[in-house]
Amino acid sequence: MRFLYLILLLLFFSCQEKKMTKVPTTFESQPSAPGLGVSLILLGTLQDAGAPQLNCTKKCCQGLFEQADSVRKVSSLGLLDFNTQKKYLFDATPDISKQLYALKKAMPTASSSIVDGIFLTHAHIGHYTGLMYLGKEAVNSTEVSVFTMPKMSSFISSNGPWSQLVTNRNIALQPLVANQAISLSPSLQVTPFLVPHRDEYSETVGYLIEGPHKKALFIPDIDKWNRWELNLATELKKVDYAFLDATFYSAKELGNRDMSQIPHPSVLETIQTLKDFSMEERAKVIFTHFNHTNPLLDNASEATKKVLALGFKIGRIHDRFPL
Repeated sequence: MRFLYLILLLLFFSCQEKKMTKVPTTFESQPSAPGLGVSLILLGTLQDAGAPQLNCTKKCCQGLFEQADSVRKVSSLGLLDFNTQKKYLFDATPDISKQLYALKKAMPTASSSIVDGIFLTHAHIGHYTGLMYLGKEAVNSTEVSVFTMPKMSSFISSNGPWSQLVTNRNIALQPLVANQAISLSPSLQVTPFLVPHRDEYSETVGYLIEGPHKKALFIPDIDKWNRWELNLATELKKVDYAFLDATFYSAKELGNRDMSQIPHPSVLETIQTLKDFSMEERAKVIFTHFNHTNPLLDNASEATKKVLALGFKIGRIHDRFPL
């Protein structure tokens, strides 16, 4: 009887030990206690339609319909201010529910997944449609601040179902003016600036995010760099990080589409534009907003190896950047 008791006792402690054993996660491997200042976190790196895309039969989509890749989320950036215990979101994507969960997990002292503000870049499907999850059919939020440029604000206010979010006070639209900073705290401000893009329903902006110690550019969508009134190389010299549109690796990526109709600067074009940059300056660039066909999504691809060897960075979900 005593022998049986000892066996049961050993099994009990063995089970307890297994329950307590914990594999570190991305978040746990990095300190997240209050007082860490301000930081950015990548919450998604894919183009608007995500991956796999509807009706995709290409190799890049094989297997993803049956087993989704949990790290493939639409392009979004989180902003954590541990000094004020506030958090913000740049672009409201169709993946917003999981992205806001990840943002709260990165700030465990936060009482809710609801953010203190959402900054929108433009009215293409991957950048604002996540707002629908703030509505009465979902979380039914109360006056979440949504920062918008004039045309974007008018588009949301004048078109359903988005207008219902305004009338039901699920969101509160906050006006932005190009090149005018919004102060989020004494040491944190955000400035929108216009960029050229397909502006069917709204203008398109990028953001300059200035923290206590560092600055970042966020430009997930833009047409060719030579169409921008500013000079990319000049603007990069002013900041510490630059999250740049990398929708396509090369112009040859889509064999069945007229690329003149979707004139994103390819990764190879951006690299050529910055060819005179030192390795230190190139390290400021973090490529993001990848189309599902982009080989940079594959850590083992030759394209990935080339980009990293040249000194540029490739955005990966939950990467953090202190400001």
